[in-house]
Amino acid sequence: MLKGKTALVTGSTSGIGLGIAKALAAQGANIVLNGFGDIEGPRAEVAALGVQVAYHGADMSKPAEIEDMLKFAAAQFGRVDILVNNAGIQHVARIENFPVERWDAIIAINLSSAFHATRLALPAMQKANWGRIINVASVHGLVASAEKSAYVTAKHGVVGLTKVTALENATTGVTCNAICPGWVLTPLVQKQVDARAAAGGISNAEATKQLLGEKEPSLQFTTPDELGALAVFFCSPAGNNVRGVAWNMDGGWTAQ
Repeated sequence: MLKGKTALVTGSTSGIGLGIAKALAAQGANIVLNGFGDIEGPRAEVAALGVQVAYHGADMSKPAEIEDMLKFAAAQFGRVDILVNNAGIQHVARIENFPVERWDAIIAINLSSAFHATRLALPAMQKANWGRIINVASVHGLVASAEKSAYVTAKHGVVGLTKVTALENATTGVTCNAICPGWVLTPLVQKQVDARAAAGGISNAEATKQLLGEKEPSLQFTTPDELGALAVFFCSPAGNNVRGVAWNMDGGWTAQ
């Protein structure tokens, strides 16, 4: 379905980003990966799906590096047809104790990077009259949790940016939508599970059960594969008039 298209997925060397990149690659899209840590493993996983894969290590807190990444993607594949703004970090603390530098980093990476990548990708999409911008927000773009002020603020901002981008391009072939996952067992969430287990002197399994039980009625994690399938839907003809939605995949979290 996406043969001949190019998808740039930020924060895609693991977790949700990698899951979405693989789902788009399975539909034939060439992929530009971005992120830290192991690069060759994810690159091989995506390449095994029979598409071309490139990698750019832009620091998503730096607008100049984001601009360089978009230029790199265009040089490699012509243009970016599908932009998935997924890069994100987390820090947990009460507002009065929240380190200012952590606030600044989370806003930069979780929110501002989506704006910069979007503004740079839009002109080519508009010229071609086809494009998909998919912002990975969070259930925390719709509701809040204590001790996550920066993350919740950034993700609410991503949902707002999604709506404005969709409206500004509503009469074109360019759409913008947000995916709002609940708990997904990514390295970021695994750290929270581990910390809970250590703090409570309980097993990892019990910590996982507690974590899900507090928020997610389904008592199960959403998977990167499921999120990837939703991203593919947004890119399909069925998604042509889906514009500006914040689509939660949260096991009933926000239905409560």
